[in-house]
Amino acid sequence: MKQSEINFKISLDENNIPEQISWSATDNPNEGIEETKAILVATWDPYHKGTLTLPLWTKDMEVLDMKRFFIEILGTVSEASLQATGDTYFSQEIEQVCMTLSSHLKKEIIAAEKGQ
Repeated sequence: MKQSEINFKISLDENNIPEQISWSATDNPNEGIEETKAILVATWDPYHKGTLTLPLWTKDMEVLDMKRFFIEILGTVSEASLQATGDTYFSQEIEQVCMTLSSHLKKEIIAAEKGQ
């Protein structure tokens, strides 16, 4: 059986706020440690029938980038839910939320570029 590993390294400041996040994976096509600004790891707890999540981001991650990060996560959830369940309605509803949020974010970006 093939095994893969994903490792995260989090550097914290004196207040335990992430300053740097890096990751590596055995199946990563890019060699070595990769730096990132945010991660969201979610696992399913079959015993308690609930999700355990670990959302982390560095204090220098920009708010607009964080919003885009969440929208892209929802897009991935939409695609994965369709593959996992075959439920087109469920997937399309998540995708609709992504489109609504993307439209809102585009307006925010335009306003930010104009200095508003």
